[in-house]
Amino acid sequence: MRRPRPAARILLVDAAGRVLLFRFLVPGRDPFWVTPGGALDPGEDFPAAARRELMEEVGLDRDPGPEVARRVADFLSVEGVEVTADERYFRVDVEQANVDPAGHTELERRVMQHWHWFTRDEVVAHPETIYPADLLDLLEQTEPYHAK
Repeated sequence: MRRPRPAARILLVDAAGRVLLFRFLVPGRDPFWVTPGGALDPGEDFPAAARRELMEEVGLDRDPGPEVARRVADFLSVEGVEVTADERYFRVDVEQANVDPAGHTELERRVMQHWHWFTRDEVVAHPETIYPADLLDLLEQTEPYHAK
């Protein structure tokens, strides 16, 4: 039986129109790239989780703005648990940002050691899997939100 996994994900876009993705290396699986974000903590709502994940994974303490998209997907988590993820997306636009990994969890330090600001052309041409699969459509369909 799949475990429910409510999660907040961030479409973090810089002034050059690039989107930040993290590369995951999970033993026994092909490498893949995902947007910043993660599961909600107990009692946390989606916007609070988005703000926390942005701080933990990137080092930015910013308002995530409004929810811009929702995806429900079944997958195997990096911990090896079959989940049905209810992912809510938030778009945050910044002039620029350097990733500060100081807030990464022990698990993130093991499986999420690399990140890259992808141009749209790089997303299209990248040989490794990128989630969500419709990332470029999401970016086209969402309005920029300049966080305070």
